[in-house]
Amino acid sequence: MAKVKVRAIVLAAGKGTRMKSATAKVLHELCGRPMLWYVLQALRAAGVEDITVVTNPELQGRIGEFGVTGVLQEEQLGTGHAVRIALAAMPAANSGRVLVAYADMPLVREEIFAAALAALDDSTALALVTARVRLPSNFGRIVRRDGGVERIVEVRDATSAELAIDEVNAGIYAFDEAALRDAVARLRNENAQKEYYLTDSVADLVRSGKRVAPIETPDAMHVLGINDRAELALARREMNIRLCAQHMRDGVTIVNPLSTSLEPELQIGRDTIIYPNSSIGRLSKIGERCAIGPNARLSNVRLGNDVTVFESTVFDSSAGDRTSIGPYAHIRNDSQLGEDVRIGNFVEVKNSRLARGVKASHLTYLGDAEIGEETNIGAGTITCNYDGKRKNKTKIGRDVMIGSNTSLIAPITIGDGALTGAGSVVTKDVPPGQRVAGNPAKPLPNK
Repeated sequence: MAKVKVRAIVLAAGKGTRMKSATAKVLHELCGRPMLWYVLQALRAAGVEDITVVTNPELQGRIGEFGVTGVLQEEQLGTGHAVRIALAAMPAANSGRVLVAYADMPLVREEIFAAALAALDDSTALALVTARVRLPSNFGRIVRRDGGVERIVEVRDATSAELAIDEVNAGIYAFDEAALRDAVARLRNENAQKEYYLTDSVADLVRSGKRVAPIETPDAMHVLGINDRAELALARREMNIRLCAQHMRDGVTIVNPLSTSLEPELQIGRDTIIYPNSSIGRLSKIGERCAIGPNARLSNVRLGNDVTVFESTVFDSSAGDRTSIGPYAHIRNDSQLGEDVRIGNFVEVKNSRLARGVKASHLTYLGDAEIGEETNIGAGTITCNYDGKRKNKTKIGRDVMIGSNTSLIAPITIGDGALTGAGSVVTKDVPPGQRVAGNPAKPLPNK
């Protein structure tokens, strides 16, 4: 038996005028990803890899980022016209099946796509996803007959009895490919808008003796279409609740999911606690038994086990086991903190490497620095890394004591076991074991 070829057409050419934005509607983000990304992820999870996206000019230049084929609908002539354009770009497949979905439905789950595909058989040409909604509603009503769909009635054409139907068209379709090609070819634009509507294919298939099967989704929220920023915010809230629930089921404690913001594709270890008003994003990986927040903001971070980030921001950086950050610290630009590091209040670390056991507990800026094990950085210390033209490196050895309010004028090297006095301005390299103080700093006499 020949293998059934399953493909998808994603409709993304709508102008999205109600978003009132220069950005294509389906590129607007919720929880850190464009709404189109979520639809593509759900299709792939359902086993559909061959995906064609019908785009508008604003989206066409970006479609390559999503790993799919894009076909341009230059003139907006309706959903049937969009599907016709996509089919023209797809070689016909024997025994093929085609999923048709909208790109502005980011909450759709893979199970919905899988159920629609599974409903197709020799007698069923179309499986149509439906949802139960609160009335009144502007969605087209599903009129059933003998367990199948007889037709879709638009609100403007519905009788009072049909308006009382709470089952509506969700806008997701699984077609037998041959039946779809035939039905789309017969679509007419005999309406006020002069557009070709894919929904007209339902009545066409029924007239030709084909069965149209309704697939009812258990929650209308799963097929919410995004038309404006208010609906985008609603979808964002729902997606964030899903993400939090997923991690909580995997052993993460989230004290208040409603005030916690997560993104997809995070890795968070068991027994980690996320406190309120915290956000974690951009492929971050967090170990076990960590404490994040409250009021922490993490993006693209790698944290070991037993790490604490309290009232602080960490971007594009890493921290080893048992490291403590905060409160009010800022770690950024590929900084790498080793194990047992202590970064305290109002400390900024930028593009620096701090080895095991380094402590910078108060009011310090460490930029473009390399600091050895067990070194202590006193309050008010600054690595003066910028000379007006370039960023310069500060290298501090192991077991060094940097006194409070020390200014280290880079490029500079402080040797192992050295010490700087409080208030020193260090302009020259300090050999291992030497003690310096003053402005400019000079060697102190040996004890």
